[in-house]
Amino acid sequence: MNILLVASEVAPFAKTGGLADVAGALPQALAHLGHDVRIIMPYYHSISEKPFVTKRLKVTVEVEIAGIKRSVGFFQGKLGEVPVYFLDYPEFFQREGLYGTASGDYPDNAQRFGLFCRAVLEALPQLKFRPDVLHLNDWQTGLIPVLLRSERAADPFYARTGTVMTIHNLGYQGLFPAETLTELGLDPGLFHIEGLEYYDQLSFLKGGLFFSDLITTVSPSYCREIQTPAFGHGFEGILRKRRRELVGILNGIDCQQWNPAQDTALHSPYSATEPAGKAQNKLDLQQQLGLAKDSHRPILAMVTRLATQKGLDILEAAWPQLIKRPLQFVLLGDGEEKHMAFFRRLQDQHPEQVSITLSFDDTLARRIYAGSDLFLMPSHYEPCGLGQLIALRYGAIPLVRRTGGLADTVFDADKNPQGNGFVFMAPTAKALLRTLDRALKRYSDHDDWAQLVPRAMAGDFSWEQSAQRYEAVYRRAQEVKGE
Repeated sequence: MNILLVASEVAPFAKTGGLADVAGALPQALAHLGHDVRIIMPYYHSISEKPFVTKRLKVTVEVEIAGIKRSVGFFQGKLGEVPVYFLDYPEFFQREGLYGTASGDYPDNAQRFGLFCRAVLEALPQLKFRPDVLHLNDWQTGLIPVLLRSERAADPFYARTGTVMTIHNLGYQGLFPAETLTELGLDPGLFHIEGLEYYDQLSFLKGGLFFSDLITTVSPSYCREIQTPAFGHGFEGILRKRRRELVGILNGIDCQQWNPAQDTALHSPYSATEPAGKAQNKLDLQQQLGLAKDSHRPILAMVTRLATQKGLDILEAAWPQLIKRPLQFVLLGDGEEKHMAFFRRLQDQHPEQVSITLSFDDTLARRIYAGSDLFLMPSHYEPCGLGQLIALRYGAIPLVRRTGGLADTVFDADKNPQGNGFVFMAPTAKALLRTLDRALKRYSDHDDWAQLVPRAMAGDFSWEQSAQRYEAVYRRAQEVKGE
C-alpha cells in the first residue's frame, strides 16, 4: 500500500508529546512490512536549524487563507528509509514554538493548520504520490477528511484514498471562533451539528471524526473510555455513534532507540538477561543529582509533562506523607506554572532525598529510567502513555493509576503472577500511598525484586504488532472508501 502519514510533529524533527514519537516510529515499522510509506509535516524553525533536510523540491502550491493567496514550498528529508516532506511557509511555521509560547497558543493556529491541510492535498499530485490511505493525526489534520468529502469529493486523484484519523489526546479539539470557517474558505454548509460546529465554535477535530473513514486511538482502554462522559470531553456522543469505525491500537516504542544494552547515555549497559549494570546506573544517577549514594534506598522517579492530567495534584496531596517513606524522589519535566511553582519550592528542602529538574533533558531522562527503581504515573487519564513502556524496558517498575493505556500495559504484581508493576484505581493521595507501600514492601525482598525487574524488562512493546494492526485498519479504510 501507499501510505501517507500526516502529522503536525514527528520525532526527531519536532516534538511536544507522544504524537511525535508515534509519527516517527510507526512509518518505519510499516515500511519494514513492505509498504511505501511517506510522512508530511510543517517545516518548523527548529528543523531548519538542524541537518535533517536534504534538498528543496521543485514543488510549489498556492493556498488561499484569510483572503490572501499564499505560496507554499517543500523540502525533503529522510527518517531511516522513509521519505519525509516538509511543508515550508515561513510566516506560519518559522516560529519559536510549534503551537504557541509560554504565554499561550498562537492566535492564528486555525489559519496555520488550515493552510497545512489544504497544502497537503494540493501537493500530492505534484509529488507524484497517490496514497491508498491518508493517516491523519489529531486536530491539526482534521480538515483533510472534510475537504475530501466536500470540495474534493469529485477529484479523481483521491477517488480511492481512504482516511484514518487517530486521536492521540481527545482533550485537544482545535476549537476556534465560528468566523474562522469563512477565513479558511470552507463551505458554510459544513457549520452544523453533523459537521464542524461545536457549541457555536468550529472544531477541526470534530470534522476529522465525522468525515474520516475510520478512527483509531492509542489504546483499547482509552477507546472505551472516550465513549463515556467522564473521558469524552463532550465528543462521547460522536464517538458512540461511530463506534463501529472506532478502533483502539496500543502504541509501541522503538526498541532500538530505547535499549539499555546500547544506550550511549548510560555508563553501564544492561539487559533483562544481564541486569547487573542497572545497580551501577542507580549509583551514577545519585551522584549526578547530588542524592545520598545508597544502593538499598529505592528511587521513585517521574519524567513527565507537568500537567494536572498527569495526576500532579494527586502527588502534591500525597507529598507530606510520601516524603516520609524510606525512598528518594526524582522528577524531570516542565509544564503548567502552578505545578512548576510547587516543585520549585521542593528543590532545596531535602537535598539528599529529592532531586527536581524543571526542564527537559533527553540524556538525563534516559539516566533516570536506568537508575530508578519505581516509575510513578498517577494520571487522571492517559490515552496510551510512553513513559511506562520505556520504564519497563529499562527495569524501572511502573506505579500507575489504572486508566487508558496504563491499564493495558501495567499489571499489578501483587494480583498477577506475571505482573510487571503496581496499580491503584481511585485518584486520591490515600490510594497512591497505599500502593506505594505495597511496592516498597516488595522492594525490601531482594530476591523477589530481582525476579520482578527482568520479567518487566522482557515484555514486548515493540511497534511490530501495532503496525500489523494498523495495516489491517488501512485495508478496512480502503474497503469503506470503496463502498
